Amino acid sequence: MANEWHKILDPDELSEGRVTTVTVGNHSLAVTRHNGEFGCLDNKCPHQGGPLGEGSIEEGKLRCPWHGYDYDPITGQPPPPFNDAPESFEVEARPDGVHVSLPEPTPRVRTVSDDMVETMTNWGVDAVFGMVGHSNLGFADAMREAEERGTLRYFGVRHEGAAAFAASAHGKLTGRPAACFAIAGPGSTNLLTGLYDAKVDRAPVLAVSGQVPSKVMGRGAFQDLDLTAAFSDVAAYSQTVLAGSDHSELMTLACKTAVVDRDVAHLVLPDEVQVMPSQGSVSSPEGRVSSNRILPPPDVLQRAAARVASSERPLVIVGAGARDDMEAIISFAESIGAPVATTFKAKGQISDRHPLGCGVLGRSGTPIASWFMNESDLIIVFGASFSNHTGISDYKPIIQVDFDPMALGRFHPVEIPVLGHVGTTALALRESVPETNRCQDRSDVVAERWRIWRDEKAARRTDDRGEGVGAASVFHVLGEALDPEAVVCVDVGNNTYSFGRYFEVDHQTVLMSGYLGSIGFGFPAAMGCWAAVGGQRQIVSVSGDGGFGQYAMEMTTAVKYGMDITHVLLNNGELGKISKEQRSADLEVWQTSLRNPGFAEFAEVCGAFGVRVSDQSELGDALGRALAHPGPALVEIHSDVVLL
Repeated sequence: MANEWHKILDPDELSEGRVTTVTVGNHSLAVTRHNGEFGCLDNKCPHQGGPLGEGSIEEGKLRCPWHGYDYDPITGQPPPPFNDAPESFEVEARPDGVHVSLPEPTPRVRTVSDDMVETMTNWGVDAVFGMVGHSNLGFADAMREAEERGTLRYFGVRHEGAAAFAASAHGKLTGRPAACFAIAGPGSTNLLTGLYDAKVDRAPVLAVSGQVPSKVMGRGAFQDLDLTAAFSDVAAYSQTVLAGSDHSELMTLACKTAVVDRDVAHLVLPDEVQVMPSQGSVSSPEGRVSSNRILPPPDVLQRAAARVASSERPLVIVGAGARDDMEAIISFAESIGAPVATTFKAKGQISDRHPLGCGVLGRSGTPIASWFMNESDLIIVFGASFSNHTGISDYKPIIQVDFDPMALGRFHPVEIPVLGHVGTTALALRESVPETNRCQDRSDVVAERWRIWRDEKAARRTDDRGEGVGAASVFHVLGEALDPEAVVCVDVGNNTYSFGRYFEVDHQTVLMSGYLGSIGFGFPAAMGCWAAVGGQRQIVSVSGDGGFGQYAMEMTTAVKYGMDITHVLLNNGELGKISKEQRSADLEVWQTSLRNPGFAEFAEVCGAFGVRVSDQSELGDALGRALAHPGPALVEIHSDVVLL
């Protein structure tokens, strides 16, 4: 193989008795000057890979900075009787500087990681959020190749927890898995909170962990943790990829688990396995999955239809499990004139402008939905899990439809549990309920209840305690400003309860950390949604100061990738929900105050657009400017501590 000469230093750039690091292409070199001569060695010590260019020349020897091993600074040879020398290269000192002769770069060899990344993208994983580090470099390089081919996009974050939240939100929005990516040890354990959010909310996510080399695993090496054990509870599938594994098949099993079970799948890749040469074995989803649009048994369907036909005031309740099948469910509700309420996680799945939409039921809900719960004589539930926050009355007769047999009657018995795909079952119910049913069209009552609630909200917008902008005003103006098809990611806290109560949904999609209720979800989730539909839909996130503070530095990530996200931050200088809970328990309010920066100024320092609002009259203009900004923007609203 032919060599090429490269200039690496100016004539007097390196002093006598010194060593420095020089990079030529991807090749890192340790360049020395000793007794008037120049030497050039491979920058990796043969023992542990220590960077020789960061060492020092002592008593005529180049000393490795990691473990003190000595080499001749010109030839690289160690003292006798040792012969484990780093590679050395021919050097010439010319009038214009120091030159080194290096072999031409060798062609890149296909690796196990290439097989796994190609399999991953075949399964529809086109976005990865993570941090590149020393124990995942082989897989990272395979992703770099995929990104150059245009089959993958990689987003480097500031904290792995944000990567997992972003992947979770991507899965909630699209039903397709995104991936989160981390190094061994703490990088991978940082993923766990976001992965638990995905697990309990049934979002498909793939997690990929680098791992220490196999020969030191289990021996207490640096960052050596049993990651399969650490992820055993959160991941429905977790596997360490071994040298003799069928690598693409393991990736296929991971992706299939995420997609079919709507759960977390996890792969652990030891460092040396990632770069093993491969012959190019790749898997795909072809022949691996089938449609899940399964009808319930005919006798159960007829029993449910007869029960619907015999009721006068049925109420339909939809959960997040019905997100992709609302057209069928709304068609069924319209056929019998039944109001439709949602769980908080399902907010926005039916428009508040729809004649039968009556908002959110439960602690974060509207008085409209709770009124119809009390007035109903039958509850028909599609894809909801009966959380204790939802407010579904267990004493009511209930028809529950779900594809998961374990979800049926999970917390208490229901009158008719129906196992089937929710959309397919809704259409079948619509066709099975006879036209002579007793159900009343309740759309006029829905309209009247909305009139009462909107009058009440208008009155609350006039309240002014002189302590910041109230929630009724914030979410009224936000509702007027947003695109009808926007994606809104909400955080946790009083701001979220207020959003559920006051924000009227047109056709926006609302995402949240539902069952886990993890503070900090909002902004990283918006990053995941931007990766999924950015440029097609407006992306907005809402949080309190406590929530945004968890991952505030991800604002720089949004700036780096030009993410067009508008973040609405309600700043009351307090963990307001916790203060409220302390008061409710007749306790002193303690340790809930926050010391905040100027968040609008912080956004500007990060390179984003920032604006601060301290009066209700400024809201509309500030939101309009932020939403129009072509990139990340933050609206900091000085909000009333009470908020609700």
